[in-house]
Amino acid sequence: MPIIETINLTRKYGELVALDNLNLSIDAGSCYGFIGPNGAGKTTTIRILATLLKPTWGEARIDGLTVGYQNSLIRPIIGYVPDFIGTYDDMLVSEYLEFFAACYGIHGSKRRTVVGDALDLTDLAHKSSSQVAGLSRGMSQRLSIARVLLHDPQVLLMDEPAAGLDPRARIEIRELLKELRRMGKTILISSHILSELAELCDSVGIIEHGKLQYSGSMGEALRLAESGLEYEVIVDQRPEEAGKLLATVPGISKVKLTRNGGQAVLHLIMDADHPVEPSEIPARLVTAGFRLREFRRGRVDLEMAFMHLTKGIVG
Repeated sequence: MPIIETINLTRKYGELVALDNLNLSIDAGSCYGFIGPNGAGKTTTIRILATLLKPTWGEARIDGLTVGYQNSLIRPIIGYVPDFIGTYDDMLVSEYLEFFAACYGIHGSKRRTVVGDALDLTDLAHKSSSQVAGLSRGMSQRLSIARVLLHDPQVLLMDEPAAGLDPRARIEIRELLKELRRMGKTILISSHILSELAELCDSVGIIEHGKLQYSGSMGEALRLAESGLEYEVIVDQRPEEAGKLLATVPGISKVKLTRNGGQAVLHLIMDADHPVEPSEIPARLVTAGFRLREFRRGRVDLEMAFMHLTKGIVG
């Protein structure tokens, strides 16, 4: 049984359809990357799962509990990290966490232990006596994560946790999320930093204009991206002529010529529906009298999968 599930989940704002019959299924212990352009419906989905919004129709369930009907049972098992943390700036970091621990009903020596553990896990122990207002953006994000870990939730809902962070802070957040995965947490994370999701997540959902375009394993998403794969060709002479020849080959949808340090590289984009057999490309060139220096497959990554599975539609 999945720990996160949506069934025909739909949310409308007046005439605007933010979510259109969304069906997600996320297993316990999974790290699920949720990606899509701005306005695609990622934040709306996460806020519904966090019990902050009601669906217009359809259902969302956390561990078998239905959002909108069993919110009081859902909230103890989830932790929600918004894209922007609202803080009490005049508090110390330790006071901030103790306040929220008290809100979760954690008191006495247990509260001090829980706060200390959260500070250690997020590497904020050295900032426990610092004012929240003086924290950097990266440390504020770590504090937001520490806050939602106080009650040891099973599910973490994270909306762009690395947005606006410098490279070092992004690496630190990524390593923290890896540790949370090792602890068995189920993580739903939205992000525009696709390379980091590819390293962190085992499954991915791609959403566009409120519709789910793909949901499944990372490996399958990359396999689908291969149907729009790019190949790179370098010939010893007459690259423009070689490009014109390859542009006539059925299954090659586009040929682009670039120059790198004086070296001409032909970039071949395969037809997504009827790609050419790769071995035919060098065969055509050699038969036509071209001397082939290099023939290689372009990168296949999450960014390519995203571009292949979406059409550039925004809400």
